[in-house]
Amino acid sequence: MYAGSFFKWSIAAVLCGFLTVSSAAADSHGKASADFIRSLADKAITSLTDPETPRSERIERFRTLFNDSFAVRSIGKRALGRYWRQASDTEKTRYEKLFENLMVVTYVDRFANYAGEALDIEKSRVEDKSIATVFTQIMRKGGAKPIRVEWIVGTNGVIYKIVDVKVEGVSMTQTLSSDFASIIRRGGGIPGLLDELEKKTAQLSAAK
Repeated sequence: MYAGSFFKWSIAAVLCGFLTVSSAAADSHGKASADFIRSLADKAITSLTDPETPRSERIERFRTLFNDSFAVRSIGKRALGRYWRQASDTEKTRYEKLFENLMVVTYVDRFANYAGEALDIEKSRVEDKSIATVFTQIMRKGGAKPIRVEWIVGTNGVIYKIVDVKVEGVSMTQTLSSDFASIIRRGGGIPGLLDELEKKTAQLSAAK
């Protein structure tokens, strides 16, 4: 079974050298990253939170949103960590597909749960010329405590992608990496992890 921490998630920074960024460029990079997250939130609300939309359709909408907005391959590789280099080409291909499927079926319903709740963008912070952190809060209904979410956004100056998400300070990528490594070390190796990902995806797909 998976470590419990992974399944408590609701929706890692790329290793880059710290480079000097001009004030104007930093302001532009930070604002663009914040705008990117705001646009993502708007798209998620309009396409994923309508209770009348069949779940199968929401899954495919979220798959498109996920691939458009997240650095899926990079996140998947970092989640597998050092085991990525040990995997065969066939295992890597299977893993990438299973990883995408698992992320989609895990988070599509969690996005839907935020219907009627607002994403408040507080500020952005430029880490270097290609990475910015956007600090947000999910404002809960009924006076519940807001959820702190930090979006780590990478860019090449033209395309923006989410490379990690931290919920209440906990990194999605690091959590995945810990859980995946735990499964591999239990004795099944990479084939055991792949079988576990396939099994869990099937369970979540059939859940509703």
